[in-house]
Amino acid sequence: MTTHRALTTLSCALAAVLATAWCAAPPTRTARPAATTVRTHEGSLRGAVHDGYRTFEGVPYAAPPVGGLRWAAPRRPVPWSGVREAIRPASACPQPAGEVPGGSTDEDCLHLNVTTPDDAGAAHPRPVIVWLHGGGFTIGAGGSYEAHRMAVRGDVVVVTVDYRLGALGLAHGGLPGSGTFGLADQQAALRWVRSEIGAFGGDAHNVTLAGESAGGYSVCGQLASPAAAGLFDRAIIESGPCTGRPDRQFAPSSVPLSTARAAGADLAAKVGCDSARDAMACLRRVDVARLLAAQDTDQQPANTTRLLPADPASMIAADRFHHVPVLVGNNHDEGNGWAAGIVQAGYPVTPDTWPDVVATFFPAAGQAGAIVRAYPVHRTGGGQVLGAVIGDADFACPTARTAGLLAAHVPVWRYEFADEHAPPLTPGTPPFPLGAPHASELPYLFDLGGRPRDLTAAQHRLADTMIDYWKRFARSGDPNGPSSPHWPRQRALSLAPDHIVPARGARSRHHCAFWNALG
Repeated sequence: MTTHRALTTLSCALAAVLATAWCAAPPTRTARPAATTVRTHEGSLRGAVHDGYRTFEGVPYAAPPVGGLRWAAPRRPVPWSGVREAIRPASACPQPAGEVPGGSTDEDCLHLNVTTPDDAGAAHPRPVIVWLHGGGFTIGAGGSYEAHRMAVRGDVVVVTVDYRLGALGLAHGGLPGSGTFGLADQQAALRWVRSEIGAFGGDAHNVTLAGESAGGYSVCGQLASPAAAGLFDRAIIESGPCTGRPDRQFAPSSVPLSTARAAGADLAAKVGCDSARDAMACLRRVDVARLLAAQDTDQQPANTTRLLPADPASMIAADRFHHVPVLVGNNHDEGNGWAAGIVQAGYPVTPDTWPDVVATFFPAAGQAGAIVRAYPVHRTGGGQVLGAVIGDADFACPTARTAGLLAAHVPVWRYEFADEHAPPLTPGTPPFPLGAPHASELPYLFDLGGRPRDLTAAQHRLADTMIDYWKRFARSGDPNGPSSPHWPRQRALSLAPDHIVPARGARSRHHCAFWNALG
């Protein structure tokens, strides 16, 4: 295998590795003997009562997309009689092993989970945060994000969502809605929230759509989707900039429908359906495990479609997006996790190998030489230089550009998570300090996999501060309050245990002027 091919394959795999950092199975939750019941339009749900909060898990928001509904737009959920148990998450959507132990082949997966403070007598409905998980549109599960800290401290209702991934979001010439089934699922979940969340104490007229990585880019897609009009009132985008590009191998993005259909045709050929008289009927008979084995590692939603008329970056630049307040940000060392994995896999970054490594990830003519000159690798520290290139090119600079485009039309607050001692999300000792890599802010907001991370006292204070900012933004569209440092609009707030202050321009390591000039 050539170095180029090996590194390209490795980059795709590492995207999944970083998103599966909490792959242990969630611990078994023990509910109190007393349960809690709510009534929805489809039927009654019995949830679990915990210490200070209630959960309703595995709640269907759409009909199972199985049989003839595989690769079809989501339909309304099927009503049930009696009381449906909602005390544990349902199966994750089909995906390979990783974040979900053993993976999943269960297509009956369009469910969501609701966490709400245990105070049925609240004077007013609570703001709602709808969370879209990351995972490169290929892996991930709403049930991985245990949300009671955000719900209780924030006094908000949190909804985590499962949506179709990978091959189950297939694009094909014979499919209406081709390439956007995951985004359509998210919109179905938002319609469910508008209709049903009042029964859980939530305010159906105050919904914040939030997500990280592919979930953050999904928020970008919903901002740009005409079909999402009226479904949410604010947006939080974490490490999923709306100006991501498909030619960059780490940041999430969308692809033109023609590209997505070509990938769908390749999948059909791999499973023996390309020459069938009715390709879709053939594909719908293929076992899920075989589809997963045949799918490409990279999966992105398709633009130039009815649901997503163009790439979100161009739609935002043209002021063709939903005008809601936005909180957007990235982590200071986004690329270090991928860079560390590349080094550990046996591909050292040295002055001799550096040009080849850069050419692998930035193959456009003329780019590699410019990047090598702007980010020189000396005798040591090559891995961190690669991390800086990935972080700047795919996250920090696109996030700054996203914030600038949005701020021309709506209120925008920007953050940079910068805890250089953030607890590691993957086991083992990295070849160099990772700082604040991709996804490292998540344990400050959620208990990933149902288990709290081992935070220091200062990090716990930072976690509380972040939740306070997020909840105030969800409540009013402004993250500021009387007790936290003031967060000025359109200025990046640096979030770290020892300093929560406005960043004085771009951090020195982010060479955004260079990337803007490079194009």
